[in-house]
Amino acid sequence: MAFVCFACLLARAQDTQFLPEVDVYYRFTPKVRAYLQAKDDRAGGDPQQFTFGPSVQLNLKPLVRLRRIAESDLDESKSRTLVAETGYRIITAPNTPDTNRAEEALTSHLPLIAGILLSDRNRADLQWQNGDFTWRYRNKLTLQRTLPVFSYHLIPYVAAEPFYESQYNKWSTTDLYVGCLFPVGKHVQFESYYEHENNTGKHLNKQDNFVGVVLYLYFSRQRSSGP
Repeated sequence: MAFVCFACLLARAQDTQFLPEVDVYYRFTPKVRAYLQAKDDRAGGDPQQFTFGPSVQLNLKPLVRLRRIAESDLDESKSRTLVAETGYRIITAPNTPDTNRAEEALTSHLPLIAGILLSDRNRADLQWQNGDFTWRYRNKLTLQRTLPVFSYHLIPYVAAEPFYESQYNKWSTTDLYVGCLFPVGKHVQFESYYEHENNTGKHLNKQDNFVGVVLYLYFSRQRSSGP
């Protein structure tokens, strides 16, 4: 896994933080899918923490043009015009009370010119920690395009995600991403990415850099995810 080694070396060389993640998906019906997520998370200016929990996704039927653009991506939700998601996370951090988070998201996908796929995720994080409630809204825009390399297909992407934090009453954080998806067979996909974060919540202008590697596993009751 050359790209994993590269990500680790880059994280060490630039003193960035390394963020591993594993997501396991299972599709029950053409319109219902669930997944379990385990990850190190620093999104939105959060301290070092571990996040774990399930989510359920409901989606519309696939769109033919979207299916063609995203056919090499094992995440079949990207062939759906609209995906609604609800989930729960337990968040642990050193010397800090656990946080309970409800995640509610709505993601739309739109085919653009030149085989580019636009994903627009609107998500609300509702958080309870030690009796205190906070919330934040985050909007992630992603552009990706499949690139054939001989018989293989790489899927590079760029993304931007601003955060509105209730505890600061402002848009306090912006995350910028550049990364690539690596499909392996029919059930395994890797992702490697670089993330730059600009946080003005507790500080005037705090900047952090991260390198992440994600393992996605996809399973289904059905042989095909057709409509």
